[in-house]
Amino acid sequence: MIHSVKFISVLDTNVIYPIEIRDLLFWFAHYELYTPKWSKHIFVEWIDVMRRKGVTEDEIEKRIGKANQAFPDAMVKNYESLIPSLNLPDEKDRHVLAAAIKTNANLIITENLKDFPDEVLESYGLSAKGADDFLTDIIDLNHDAAVEAFRKLVLNRRNPDLDEFEVLDSLRRNGLKDTADYLHSLI
Repeated sequence: MIHSVKFISVLDTNVIYPIEIRDLLFWFAHYELYTPKWSKHIFVEWIDVMRRKGVTEDEIEKRIGKANQAFPDAMVKNYESLIPSLNLPDEKDRHVLAAAIKTNANLIITENLKDFPDEVLESYGLSAKGADDFLTDIIDLNHDAAVEAFRKLVLNRRNPDLDEFEVLDSLRRNGLKDTADYLHSLI
């Protein structure tokens, strides 16, 4: 069940960037609807994506710092030795699986589901979900906290300030259609 801080999820780079998906994932974690985990490899990829998208070095440092400050226990350590023994369709994703194994995660949240085959993940007691499926599951299991977290995200949104419906539209544009529709039905 996805309903408490005991539920551990490793966040792949492609759900940490874009900002809209990351913000909702982080606010749900802040409201203790699950526990996020990541690794230095995931952050290196995140930094690379931000640089390619033209994010300034100061802003990159600020985003990384805020993530680590908000979730000081999220960084998985000592997983590197597992990487060479893992077998995935894309070798570049082995570090994500290694971090998930090391931290005893329940899920890997990624948009690259094809790169994390069920038969491989099941042997480690893991599964993978896309962000939209994961977030709708969380909402389904705890409407009140999910709506409260969403509203807090909206209140803290800057550059530009957006109302609830504009944020929902932004979520839809970023692949979170079911999540946005579900939240819309509850507010």
